This record gives sequence, structure tokens and C-alpha cells, in this order.
Amino acid sequence: MEKTMNIAVVPGVGYSHLLPILQFSKLLVKLHSYLHVICLIPTLGSLPTSSKTILQTLPSNINYTFLHPLHSKDLLPLGTTLETQLQLTVSHSLPSIHQALKSLVLRTPLVALIVDSFAVEALDLAKEFNLLSYIYYPGAATTLSLSLYLPKLDDETSCEYRDLTEPVKISGCVPLHGRDLYAYAPTLVFLFLVWNEIMIIICKFKLIIIDDTFYVCVTQGC
Repeated sequence: MEKTMNIAVVPGVGYSHLLPILQFSKLLVKLHSYLHVICLIPTLGSLPTSSKTILQTLPSNINYTFLHPLHSKDLLPLGTTLETQLQLTVSHSLPSIHQALKSLVLRTPLVALIVDSFAVEALDLAKEFNLLSYIYYPGAATTLSLSLYLPKLDDETSCEYRDLTEPVKISGCVPLHGRDLYAYAPTLVFLFLVWNEIMIIICKFKLIIIDDTFYVCVTQGC
């Protein structure tokens, strides 16, 4: 009988981030029965009913822990955008994530940390505990490849993207017209991954290599 191996996962804040990483976790333990997943859940305010419902469907080899809850008034003054609040919730939850990982390492053979794209800050903690590091990205592979390529494109472009006369050639993707590219700002979070050569897990796509040092791991059936 194979020895049980434990994996911690950290979703972003909210149902739309919690559901995909839990569905991935279900697939993971179904394909590899020796794996056990512990989900560390950051929360902003009270947990919505939809999130409580999905947690009730988890198999016995997926457990979850709610991190110390935060509230909007604890983060920034009134008027802060929801997106910023969600990101700051993860930032303010890092001490709780650290404590949870420390406890898990002491009690279990914890081998890896998988985080949502809105929880990449937690990957720094994986180094401290000598864990394998991954990000789970449920979006389209084209979007991911474009996000990773935009910093280079920005350096090479002196005009607005919409004014480019030639289609933009992105590794693993069909060429895109500049007018179809979205804003640069939301992609900054992915720079951390490139610089630190973190592996990304995506669903339902063939293996693609962004460059010689960056790898995308793929699983089918998510």
C-alpha cells in the first residue's frame, strides 16, 4: 500500500476561486488515491452559502480549514475596489497560512503547495517548508501564454497595442491583433511566476512550453 502524501491548496477569495481548485482536488485524489488534500481557505466577511454547499460534497481525503476571517473595514478605507480587497485578504491571511503550513509539516508528510492565481504570495512560504510549488490556473491556455508574454511585448512596443500593424505572435497561440489584447495591469501577478520558475497546472490542454525554463503541467478531465 502506497504511503499517504499530503498536499495543501490555497484558493483565492470567493466561490469562483474556491470551486475550481476544489474540483481539481477531487480529480487529483481520484486519480491518485495515496494523496490527501488540505484546503486552507481565506475569507472576506462571512462565507456564502454556495461555498458552504460545495464544501459539503468533498470526499474524505479532502479536508479544509478556514483561515482567520477578515472584513472590508480591516483592509482599506471605504471605496477600495473589490478586486483590491480580495487580493489584500490573501496578503493579510499569510500569517494564518504560515501557521497552518507549519502545523501540517509537523503532523503530516506535506510535500507540495498549490495556490490559485490570486494567492501567489503564499508560494514564498513553500520555500520555507521545502515544499514543491505550483499554481492552479483554470483559465484558457491562450490567456495564460498571453499574460506571460505581455511584459516582453510591452518592452518591444512603443505605440498602443491597437495601433500595431502586424499580428502579435505568442508562443503556442495563433497570432492576435493588437486591438484584441487586454490591459497590461492585471498580468503583473504572473511576473512572479516567471522569475521564480514556478510550475503552473492548467486543464484540458496539451503540454506547452512557454520558454526553456518555464513549464506548464496539464491534467485532463477538470
